[in-house]
Amino acid sequence: MKDKKFILVTGGAGFIGSNYINLYIEEQNTHIVNLDLLTYAGNLENLHVNGLDNYTFVKGDIRDKGLVRELFEKYQFTEVINFAAESHVDNSIKNPEAFVETNVNGTFNLLQNAYSLWMNGPFELKDEFSNAKFLHVSTDEVYGTLGAEGLFTEETPYAPNSPYSASKAASDFLVRSYFHTYGLPVLTTNCSNNYGPNQHDEKLIPTIIRTALKKQPIPIYGDGKNVRDWLFVSDHCKGIKLVLNNGRFGETYNIGGRNERENIYIAQKISQILDRLEPRKDGKSYTELITFVKDRPGHDQRYAIDATKLENELGWKADENFESGIEKTVQWYLKKYKA
Repeated sequence: MKDKKFILVTGGAGFIGSNYINLYIEEQNTHIVNLDLLTYAGNLENLHVNGLDNYTFVKGDIRDKGLVRELFEKYQFTEVINFAAESHVDNSIKNPEAFVETNVNGTFNLLQNAYSLWMNGPFELKDEFSNAKFLHVSTDEVYGTLGAEGLFTEETPYAPNSPYSASKAASDFLVRSYFHTYGLPVLTTNCSNNYGPNQHDEKLIPTIIRTALKKQPIPIYGDGKNVRDWLFVSDHCKGIKLVLNNGRFGETYNIGGRNERENIYIAQKISQILDRLEPRKDGKSYTELITFVKDRPGHDQRYAIDATKLENELGWKADENFESGIEKTVQWYLKKYKA
């Protein structure tokens, strides 16, 4: 085992985690252990790992103290990347308890096991874990909402407005505390809205594509003027990898696409792409299916991330703009929904 680096990826069957594993599974001298509970958001079909001997899947819960301790002891992880989270805002409004349990208590369990394995005590890493790293994947929603101007930076005060974002904020603070209290080598990334292959059907972009293809009303909250900064998922994964390799411990790095778009624009753009790639037999445009529905409680108006720190310190740059990324995304979902 000593000649190989063992990495724990939590939530690796989910949207972002699976894209990360698919990008980096063939890295030399590494073995990825994917711990995922396979809730509604996880799907092993997202992963391209058939026949690879440097990949292990474990079905389990990050809150399970016995299981997580057993995995740390067995594999002697030197890196942890924590993607596992309940992440759908509407679900957090209906059932906030699940979000506190997974996002807060689960993250705590991972941190405590990393500390127990890697360190003799506060600020004293064991020699064999001198290169250990714990990267926590978070969201821009912890910062709350923006007005018409301005961007979220790493110094923006936290102001979460939903049970989901509050639970992620709490997990971020736990990660921070393990650095300042114990010297645990932690890193945190806060990302803007991701899109791309493997995203769960409940999210905005898959919902637009799926309902359009069924000729059903395309549901858009409120007046459709809510703004999000869109980040293609592979660009996000490349940013995570850069932070893992070269980030400064105890620091937060924002990863954003610099692609602010109103929700109504997203629906119109996807409809226009579908008009070209999969025209309706009745000759009508998919845009006619766009329907405004009652807004969600506490719906943040605008998110936008300033990724200057990541760009300047680590040289990150998004490969996709929204128009190129959404074209690839629609084509992927067309294959999925027509299969």
